Amino acid sequence: MSKSSKKSATYKGVWILAEQAGGRIQRVSHELLARGRELADKRGTDLTAAVFGHKIAEADLAELIDRGADRVIAMEAAELEHFLVEPYAACLLALVAEHRPEILIAGATSTGRTLMPYVAVQANAGLTADCTVLDIEPETGNLLQTRPAIGGNILATIKTPRHRPQMATVRPRSTRPAPKQPGRRGEVIRRKAPAELLASRIRRVGFLPNPDEHSLQEADVVVTVGRGVKKGENIKLVAPLVKALDASLGATRDVVDRGWLSYPHQVGLSGKTVTPKLYVALGVSGSIQHLAGMQTAETIVAVNADPDAQIFRVADFGIVGDLFDVVPVLVEKVRKARQG
Repeated sequence: MSKSSKKSATYKGVWILAEQAGGRIQRVSHELLARGRELADKRGTDLTAAVFGHKIAEADLAELIDRGADRVIAMEAAELEHFLVEPYAACLLALVAEHRPEILIAGATSTGRTLMPYVAVQANAGLTADCTVLDIEPETGNLLQTRPAIGGNILATIKTPRHRPQMATVRPRSTRPAPKQPGRRGEVIRRKAPAELLASRIRRVGFLPNPDEHSLQEADVVVTVGRGVKKGENIKLVAPLVKALDASLGATRDVVDRGWLSYPHQVGLSGKTVTPKLYVALGVSGSIQHLAGMQTAETIVAVNADPDAQIFRVADFGIVGDLFDVVPVLVEKVRKARQG
């Protein structure tokens, strides 16, 4: 057995970092359970969810079991109510040293993007950020971590075969939350965080939400415009459809690069990943970078003048036609349907 194989054998289990806010478990945690459950099943091992906070809702911890975790470890203290990197890292490193997980994944959120690199350095572990695909290499059992590279123009698959745990952050909304399975059995462990782990050189003094934050990732309906809209002034022509559907407005990279819409609207590998109930693509060709950011939508409707456009390969409903002719008809149909 090689030196790296011997080291790998001493680590076991797949872990996710669950996130909480105000004592309530956040959606990204359920998305990570879907990822983690698949990896754990392929490795033939258990799935653990670790969460740090204060007075975390008991029902929310139990729901982590219902959605796929075999074990939940909640480390709690008043100092952990809000995210601060030093105490969170100290607590996570203590759990890693105690349990030696083989794989540890977190969301590519502000928490995950801050905490995981800090922990990876301290643990002398490898970390791949902002992954869209995770898998297990059959021959070695190594974690395969796929993420966009070179400005989103290629997908790179990365391995960290000589260091454990294998660590990755996963793009939020890149997968659907794991479904509830009432009656699943698992263990919920609530632990008081040791005082020596709670020191921090940073103090939280307040929180001001960004009023300009685009709500694209939270939207149930997204209408996205592509290069087929032809020029920036024409985007206003799709505004009635956005309003009729009570949707958020998205854009392809081409549209953003041309300055027709701002970056917060961008959907794709180099923008946001969305999983709405309805996704309407107008004049979107369907590049691989864009498809990776929206193909998990529940229902996809595409309008494009090119019958061979890539977007039709993932669309549930496709309309071949000029979007400037089709959009007014869609608006009328939606308004009538809502009135009815």
